[in-house]
Amino acid sequence: MKTWLDKWEPEDEKFWNETGSKIAWRTLFITTLTLILSFASWFIMSVIVVKLPGLGFSYTKNQLFWLAAVPGLAAGILRIIHTFILPIFGTRHVVTFATLIKLLPVIGIGFAVMNPATPFWLFMILAFATGFGGGDFSSYMPSTSLFFPKRLKGTALGIQAGIGNFGVSLAQFVTPVVLSVALYGAPSTFTKIEVKEAKQIFANTSLEKQAELFSTIETKKQKAILSNVDSKVMDSVCKSINSKDNSQVFVSLPLNVKAKIIDNANPKLAQIFLNKLHQGNKAVINKDIYIQSAAFWYVPLLIIMTILSWFYLRSIPMKASIKEQMDIFSNKHTWYCTITYVMTFGTFAGLSAAFPLMIKFLYGEFPDAPDPLKYAFYGPLIGSASRIVFGFVADKVGGAILTTITGLGILGGAVILVSQGLVTPTSMEQFPLFVGVILMMFFFTGVGNAGTFRQYPIIFSENQRQAAGVIGWTAAIAAFGPFIFAFLIGNNITANGGANQFFIGLILFTILATTINWWFYNRKGCEKPS
Repeated sequence: MKTWLDKWEPEDEKFWNETGSKIAWRTLFITTLTLILSFASWFIMSVIVVKLPGLGFSYTKNQLFWLAAVPGLAAGILRIIHTFILPIFGTRHVVTFATLIKLLPVIGIGFAVMNPATPFWLFMILAFATGFGGGDFSSYMPSTSLFFPKRLKGTALGIQAGIGNFGVSLAQFVTPVVLSVALYGAPSTFTKIEVKEAKQIFANTSLEKQAELFSTIETKKQKAILSNVDSKVMDSVCKSINSKDNSQVFVSLPLNVKAKIIDNANPKLAQIFLNKLHQGNKAVINKDIYIQSAAFWYVPLLIIMTILSWFYLRSIPMKASIKEQMDIFSNKHTWYCTITYVMTFGTFAGLSAAFPLMIKFLYGEFPDAPDPLKYAFYGPLIGSASRIVFGFVADKVGGAILTTITGLGILGGAVILVSQGLVTPTSMEQFPLFVGVILMMFFFTGVGNAGTFRQYPIIFSENQRQAAGVIGWTAAIAAFGPFIFAFLIGNNITANGGANQFFIGLILFTILATTINWWFYNRKGCEKPS
């Protein structure tokens, strides 16, 4: 079956109406469906990690954030590769193989989550492998850019990127639903601790009995539990009792801190401990779930899309070696566009990865704490929808103004998060505003994603091959967003109990990116109005 098209001239109106339009829209339809699965499988780990402690996986808070962060690291690396392979292998081969290879991480994760003894290093490998899905964007989007005429590029790219981004919401929305569906294997028991009830148990139990039971826990696990205590609280307690003995430190902690840290460290261990303190208590809640279904449901869809990609996609005859494609790096606008896209898509992807764990570790310790997965999918959903809508707007008003507006929106959101203490919360009363601000930031990232991808083909209009390469490159660097956000926010929360420092850094970066966009692409008389 022939892979390469004989010719491709989308700016020729006769060619477009007679031949090009049908092929382009068919390609967009298939590649967009596969891109949905790419994004969904890329973010699979961000939704699974919040369930791992309750299933008996004894990973630390930092390790959980690492599992959410590594897919972003992998995607950034793989997107750099994807940036240069399209002219070499063509749309048909790239999309088909990229869809097929995602079976490796989803099947691997499906089996790994069924065994709480699965070592952390194996989960890290599987988390890295989910980056296959994140890498696709940097070849899929340049491909779409080549298939459509200039007047439809913003619309086509907005549709593909926006609908493709829905994959993030799909992963976070479908996961809670399929946990009750037995696709394969036996159910696992998920344990949750009600902090309010646990606090009552500690209040009604003697300190001597608490110390005696805590001392029977393995020393390594004792340290893991106490590692969840805020450093200031730990220092204050150790100083007041003049001791660093783990058991004495534990019983000297405030009631609410005891209840929180034992749940955060390991709910299964907390179950054993609390049952010994008070048999038949109401603090421990167990529920059977099919955690493996969160991964296995992708398998048939990936197989179907692999077949469709092979039989219905073709490739545009535009070949260039990797060396020839490196010319994009001699253009200063490649670097300016990289900064602006890190602000838009980097923030979208970064918040998507970190949002569930932020809910869990910033607000999960309060009474009546929210389930992260009930809220997490709304952000990517809003960001994806606004990207689609504003793809059409970008074609009418230009992309640069939308990118500037996005910078102001993200900046305003970050300022509110810091100034109102929403990422260093003291009560659940702050949670609604926290969610509202994060969702607002997601909305603006979608606007900016549409704006930037309208800008790039115009900024590099003198060379469409370069324009495609820049789209791939900027997307590659922005794909590090999940790694940067999850890693730095995780470290921030672990060290300080909140994420103020991270969002202050985001404020400074957003000011830089917005200024660059306004100066070079948006202001009157700018160098590259777009």
